[in-house]
Amino acid sequence: MAGPVPRLEVPEWRDRFGLEAGITWRGTAPGGFDLGLATAEPVGDVMARWGALRAATPGFAATVLGRQVHGTEVRWHADPAGWVLLDGVDGHATDRPGVLLAVTLADCTPVYLAAPARGAIALLHAGWRGTAAGILARGVALLHGRTGARPEEIHAHLGVAICGACYEVGREVVEAFGEQAAGQGPWRLDVRERLAGQARALGLAEVSRSAWCSAHDRDRFYSHRASRGADGRMVAYLGRPVDSPGAGR
Repeated sequence: MAGPVPRLEVPEWRDRFGLEAGITWRGTAPGGFDLGLATAEPVGDVMARWGALRAATPGFAATVLGRQVHGTEVRWHADPAGWVLLDGVDGHATDRPGVLLAVTLADCTPVYLAAPARGAIALLHAGWRGTAAGILARGVALLHGRTGARPEEIHAHLGVAICGACYEVGREVVEAFGEQAAGQGPWRLDVRERLAGQARALGLAEVSRSAWCSAHDRDRFYSHRASRGADGRMVAYLGRPVDSPGAGR
């Protein structure tokens, strides 16, 4: 955790790549640190927490966020300013310093992508639908198309998410991944493992994974599944501050 905002950093990405990369968590304060925008909480309380997150991550003139739909739309941000909120977007990418990419989560996997030699990054919100539909490949293709970054130049981290032991799914989920749902179910699916396999198949330079599960570690994190829909939302974030190494690329 760093500062007054309860958050975990992606290991080593600050030192290796000059990036702010992490995820907020529940915290210890009464009521937690919920950053969900679709909430019954007072707007002022939610925005105060967003303000605290922005204050804890200096060096960013813009913050971009999408109203996520479990799809594969990944948006490139060339020169955003201020607070940018987009409809129907599940991923963001940029090569500009000073742009903080953000996605909201409560079981789905945040996928952090960095192409350090190109100064480019992407952050994806990957639930089972987006993973099965290829959001990771879309993000990698966008980085390549915009900056020329080859898969072997791209590093990936699969962040805090529900683990396979905790994630029971129906037949349609198993079949969405091209597999046969044997027996009567319910079946279990490890979305991070599927994403890791996709990353290896794409030929990415490096793939690391968080060991945390949002469900069985619910004392720390928010989990939609474990709470039966009652929990708040965490925010994963990724960006290169304007004063970090490589910010002038």
